[in-house]
Amino acid sequence: MASLTGSSLSLSSFKPSLAKPETVKKVSEIVKKQLALPDDSTVDGESKFAALGADSLDTVEIVMGLEEAFGITVEEESAQSIATVQDAADLIEKLIENKSA
Repeated sequence: MASLTGSSLSLSSFKPSLAKPETVKKVSEIVKKQLALPDDSTVDGESKFAALGADSLDTVEIVMGLEEAFGITVEEESAQSIATVQDAADLIEKLIENKSA
């Protein structure tokens, strides 16, 4: 039996993806709309807001749009940790799950 004792591998280094593909798609669409990106631009889970041209004000507007679209409230501390579409989608799924619990 293999042992991981002494290994530098840690489960905490893996960030599980919580979001459903449809949530990622909806977040991508909202980000594209908020940033007025062309229809043919590619926005997916790995897309970083900064790489899409979003500044801090744009990011606040994106978060507000997500709150409205999903009926959630994102705390400022959580909002500051959002860097990618996947980060936003994962947070949304977590907040929806907590809201229904």
